[in-house]
Amino acid sequence: MTTTFAMAAFAVLGAAGLVAWNTFNANVWHQPAPAVASFYDLRAETLEGDDFSFADLKGKRVLIVNTASRCGYTPQYKPLEALHNRYKDEGLVILGFPCNQFGMQEPGSSGDIREFCTRNYGVSFQMMDKVKVKGDDQHPVYAWLTQKALNGSGDHKVRWNFSKFLVNEKGELAAALGSGADPLGEEIIAFAEGK
Repeated sequence: MTTTFAMAAFAVLGAAGLVAWNTFNANVWHQPAPAVASFYDLRAETLEGDDFSFADLKGKRVLIVNTASRCGYTPQYKPLEALHNRYKDEGLVILGFPCNQFGMQEPGSSGDIREFCTRNYGVSFQMMDKVKVKGDDQHPVYAWLTQKALNGSGDHKVRWNFSKFLVNEKGELAAALGSGADPLGEEIIAFAEGK
């Protein structure tokens, strides 16, 4: 009886682990399609409270990531900053959107977030104001990223902190990547290089 219970428990834990692995490592690449609503019509507020027009991103490759200061993936700030420094002069823009919807792992104010990112990781890529990436108050940028009816490429869910979206230089959604996607991995580097 104990062996049967142990085997059942092991099977349940294994299945839960597989679901978690797929959640954080689910990557979807698209054959980019023209967007229904223009990516370049979007706007957001920066961490400093300034208006940021996505029209300024025309002709750039963009990586958008929802961030958090108290997450197991928080150390990804370091490779994201390395990616930014390596490709910022070659047309890559990284936009970080702090979010407190997953495990309440980004509770701080804009000032707290800026201080944390600068002090601990030297973040110099563009950080935006804290937003909601899902639900009733979903920010318009994330509505565009997650709804095929807007982006023309596919429907996606943001499942955890440090999910990444890649938008090509034509304003088309190229990929939705899970939290586990390495910012310095081959696929993201190829995107950064325009390949």
